[in-house]
Parts: sequence; C-alpha cells; structure tokens
Amino acid sequence: MRSKVTVVLLFLNVILFFYIFQYEEKWRAEQKTFEARRRVLGPEAASIDAITRTSRAGPPIRLERRGDAWWLTRPYEWPADPNAVARIINELQFLEHETSFAVADLAKSGQTLADYGLADPALTLTFTSAGKTYPLRIGDDTKIGNRLYVLSPDGTHIHVVGRSLADSVGLPLDELRSKSIFTIPVFEVRSLNVQTAAPTNIKVRLRRDAAARWSFEAPILARASKTNVEVVINTLNGLTAKNFPELRDTDLERTGLNSPLLRVTLEGNARRETLLLGRPVAAGPAPAPDAAGAETEYYAKIEDKAVIFTVVVPLPLLEVLRTAQESLRDPRVLEFDPATVTALTLTAPNQPELTLQRLEAGAAGTGPAWQVVTHIDGQAPLTIAADTALVDALLQQIYLLSAKEFLSDAPSAADLEDEGFNRPERELTLSLSSGGGPRGTEASTLTLQIGVSPGQPGKAYARVTNAPYVYRILPDILEATPSAARHYRQRLLRELPEGATITGLVLTDLANHAPLVSLQSGPDKTMAAVIAAEPEPRHKALAGLLAQLQVLRARRFTAESFTPDHADTAQGPRPWLYRLDLTLHFPGGNAAAPGAASTLYLTGRLGGTTMLAGTTEFGGVVFEVQQELLDAVFALTYAEKNDPGLPAAAPETQAAPPPAETRAEPNPAPAAPTVKP
Repeated sequence: MRSKVTVVLLFLNVILFFYIFQYEEKWRAEQKTFEARRRVLGPEAASIDAITRTSRAGPPIRLERRGDAWWLTRPYEWPADPNAVARIINELQFLEHETSFAVADLAKSGQTLADYGLADPALTLTFTSAGKTYPLRIGDDTKIGNRLYVLSPDGTHIHVVGRSLADSVGLPLDELRSKSIFTIPVFEVRSLNVQTAAPTNIKVRLRRDAAARWSFEAPILARASKTNVEVVINTLNGLTAKNFPELRDTDLERTGLNSPLLRVTLEGNARRETLLLGRPVAAGPAPAPDAAGAETEYYAKIEDKAVIFTVVVPLPLLEVLRTAQESLRDPRVLEFDPATVTALTLTAPNQPELTLQRLEAGAAGTGPAWQVVTHIDGQAPLTIAADTALVDALLQQIYLLSAKEFLSDAPSAADLEDEGFNRPERELTLSLSSGGGPRGTEASTLTLQIGVSPGQPGKAYARVTNAPYVYRILPDILEATPSAARHYRQRLLRELPEGATITGLVLTDLANHAPLVSLQSGPDKTMAAVIAAEPEPRHKALAGLLAQLQVLRARRFTAESFTPDHADTAQGPRPWLYRLDLTLHFPGGNAAAPGAASTLYLTGRLGGTTMLAGTTEFGGVVFEVQQELLDAVFALTYAEKNDPGLPAAAPETQAAPPPAETRAEPNPAPAAPTVKP
C-alpha cells in the first residue's frame, strides 16, 4: 500500500514540475514580447556609429565613432567625453515608452503633430547605424507626468517617454567634449618630442626602448631619467582645455600659433598628437620663468586640428619643457647593476693600484665576499679580506653618483685639462659579469675618472672614458674612495666561537705599570660571576667591555702597521697609555692548561668619539675602537678623577696621573679634535 502511494506522489510531482516548466517558458516569452513592445527603438540602436543633434538654441553637434573612440566633428573637431557618449547611447538603446499611439489616428481627434511639438521639434537626434540614418524627434512636455512626446524614426507613432531622454541627449557642448588635450596614456607613449621657438629653436627627442628605458636621440645621445620623463607625460595628459574662443578671436597671428612658443609631441601606437602653445591670453609678452604666479593661460591648438582653445600650463611644467635637454636627463653618471660588479679597481696619483675583488666563496657563505688586492711594482700582490658591508655601500654610492651640473657634451682638450682629467684624482674601473655601459650593451668594464681643477680645488668633475660628457659632482666621492687598502679592510677582527670564553682580563696603566683592572675566572666561578661581584658603577663598564672584546670590531683602520711605543695620528705620534691583556679559553682544550693570550694597546681619549687601539695580532693593525669599547675603558680609567657624573674607578686600581706631555687630555670636551685619516 505504501509503495502505491509513493508512486502516485512521484507521478504527481512530475506532472507539477512539467506544468511549472511549461508555464515559466511561456511567461518568459510573454515578458520578452512585452518588453520589446515597450522599446521605442529596435535592433538599429545596437550599433550606433554617429549621432547628430540639431536644435533651435544652437549650432548642430555631431559625434562620430573612430575605432574605439568617439570624436566631436561639429562645430569643431575634438575628442568626445566617453562617459557622456555612453550615457546617450544607453538611453537610446533602453528607451521605453509609457504609452504610444499612431500618427494616423490624430486626424480622427482633430489633432496634428504640431499639437505635440513634433512638427518643428525643439530637438532632433539623428543617429546612423549600419549605413542607415534614423531621426528621432523630441517634442513638448506632457501636461502631466513630467514626460515627453517622441516621434518614432519611421514617423508612424508618437511615444510618451521619460524626461531622462532630454537630459541625456541635451547635454551642453562643454560636457560632450573631452577635458583632456592628449589622449595617449603614459604606458603607450613611445616618443616625446619638444621644440622651442626661435631664436633657440632647440629640438629635443626622447624615445623609450623595449626595456622601458628612456634615452635622448636629439640633440645628443644620452640617457634620460625615466621618472622625470614619465612625470612630464602624466602632467601633459593632465592638461585640460579651458576655453574655446569665438572664431573671430582665433587669428593665428594674434594668438602666436603661427610661430608657437613650444611644440610638444607624444607618439603612441600608430598615432601621434602634437600640442602647439602660443601666446599668453593676457596682453603682453610671455612671462619669464621666474615670474610670480604658478601658472599662465595660453592659446593652443592641436597641430592637425583647426580648433583653437586656451590651456592653463603650470609654470614648473613649462620650465621643464623649455629646458628638457637638461631637466629630463638622467643625472646618474654611471648605469650599471651593483650586483653584477665582480671587481673594482682604484688608482690615484703616486699610489699603488688597488682592486676590490668579489670572491665566489662569499656567495656560499663559506668566506668573505670581497678581498682587497694591492699591486705594487716589483712585488707580489698583497691580499687581505675586505669589509663586505663597506664595499657594498661604496658600490651603491658609485651607482647613485649624480651630476650637479651637466658641464659639456663635447669638451675640448683644453677643457679636460682645466678640469683635471689629464691626471685624474681617481680612476675607478668596474668589471661587470654581464651587461653594463650607457645602454646596457655587452661591455664588460666601465671606467670612471674623477678630476679636480687645479684652480678650483673644492670642485670635482666626472667623466666616463667611453662617453664625451663631463659632469660636475660633489667631491665626497674622493673621500669614499681612498687608494689605501686599510680603508676597505674587514672591520670584524675577532669573534669568539661558541663555547670560547675570556678567563682573564687585565687593564694596565703603562705610565706606572699599575693594574687598573685585574679579573680572573676559575673552575667554580665564571667571568660573568666575577664581574657581577664588582661594585655597581664598575659592573656596567666591565660587562660592556667584556662584550666588546668577545666580538672585536674596528670603526676604521688608521695605520698599515703597529708600532709598540706610539700610535701615529693626524696631530702627530701619541703614546700608548694602557695595555689590555686577555686570556682566552677555547672549547676542547685542557681546562688546566694556560689559555691563549691576546693584547691590545690603547691611547687616551683623543676626542669625544675617538680612541685608538693597536696590536701585533691580525697582521699588526692600528684602528679606532667602537664607541661602546671607548666608553667602557673611559669609565674604568678617568671617571672618578674627571667627571663625577660617570661611574668611578675602584680605589685600589687608581694610578697616579702620568705627565702632561705623555697623557692625552682626559676630559673629552673641548679636548683635542677627533682624529681623522
């Protein structure tokens, strides 16, 4: 019994679904027919390619499709606003009537088209589709309902439609035309040309290559600044037409467009647009570049169009266009990728040649990334590890080296001699693994020369040997590229491995050979515990000193070799005032055996941030210590005697002050100036 009921219910569901399906299909068909009956225009509205609007109030306006863009062709030729045109086309395609009646029935009621304002309509819209023309006459408003009378294109029916039709097709001319002057977007621009008026009459041409790099093609061959060029193009695309003067006001002689102040051309994909900039709208000559005010209104026109308009040009843009040869030029002296540099060779007058060389082991993390190689005639090359961070910073500084002034694009031999290139102060040769050169060619080296004029020692000049250009640059590149191997040496002198410890620390005053600090750890007491037992003022200084000695790093090196009795400084020799002796224990060694010894000699504080250290280790070096090490040593030596605000030294470690001629001034302010290399 239950099975029969189930079968019956399934059968009824099938019938119900079939009925719903059939009814829905019929309803959809009727709905489409109903909507089609309400549409004023048929399929002809789907492919509109021209629209003409005529009215009693003004001249005819015509819009035409050209490719994917719309243009105004009457009363003048100008790009149309795409949003305004889309609004008109959408209104026509979806125009529906509230009701309609046949024109043939008007005679029965004693009425004519004139009663609806359709005999001589105030507005007629004629559109072209597939080569055929369809006029749409828009008549009077209805007496109620705020609607309009419209005569169908075939003239057989009068439709009552919403007022939105008149609002869309009746847009004023200034809303139908595009506000922009240039229509080529920056990503499409392939070329930018600028030509100034006589007497200079300079023609500047820039072109973008396949790698999106910009370069000058005229009047010189040089790199252009990608950022500056694209900012100019974007600014040009932002210019808008302000006014369209009456025809009687558009005389070419009066507006200065027969001999324009500027001619600016953008070239894109198979299209080209040229703006001619004439005289200012206000009476009088064009304002000077430094005149007050940020912008001026000029007469202008597109070269191949007859219409003349006015445009407000910002003064910065005008100045950039007038000086495009310099303002759009890439100020960087060299074009290369720092990551492709395999070697940097530096030469200076009367100095041995020095090369910074990248090591393959550095890439794998198994050794230093760079080494310094010094070439001395008659000797084998001397090699030391270079400081990777310093070399990378130097390459970045060379990469960013920029011209402060473009001096000459074709210097004479006399000019090169006056600028110091007959004997360059520096010559930097970059060896590249790939690419390089001003245009990314296959050249493997770039050579940069830095000259200093004999008559103007404060100025520096740069040139690349395979290019004729001479730039004025800041002289700080000379300080960053000394021809001294110690300048590039690895700053990290020692980093104790994991498990290694400092078991002994003695700081001795060399004036009387008295220990100022003497600490020794033992099997049952670590150095950290020994320091923790010290008084609080000394505890902080000793902890900082211990941390600096575990990872010993130089701020910079001041001498190629170590002298046991003094340190050479810019102010003359300074004696070593302190000796710092360390005992180092390395993991795996015999705990009962004596540890390795390490000794540092220290000067006094030579300035607020300068103290020198020397050692026979690491090949014998003299260097400036890090600020933290200086502060710790200063707190342990001079605090109690000279500055009560600093931690005091322990009484038992104080020593008598040395003679004035051998000890540096203890108070750092305003003592001897900081020692410089």
